[in-house]
Amino acid sequence: MTLLDIPMVAIGLVLVAVVVRAVLGPTQADRAVAADLAFFSFLALVALFGARLGADAAFDVVLIGTLTGFVSAVWLARLITRGR
Repeated sequence: MTLLDIPMVAIGLVLVAVVVRAVLGPTQADRAVAADLAFFSFLALVALFGARLGADAAFDVVLIGTLTGFVSAVWLARLITRGR
């Protein structure tokens, strides 16, 4: 067990909690925040997995995913607030 396995397990547990929140969230805003957190938690897992394996391509995937996630978070915020 390496030092990177502990954060991978912790982020996996966060993903389980976030999925529960996305399913049970009372408002659309709660679901949007949960989906955003789930996406970035998944990207953190990809980064940790890439660091553990020494795969340089994983960091390119994380960079593109982060940019895409930021744009989608802004778009969801505008959608929920109806452009206000």
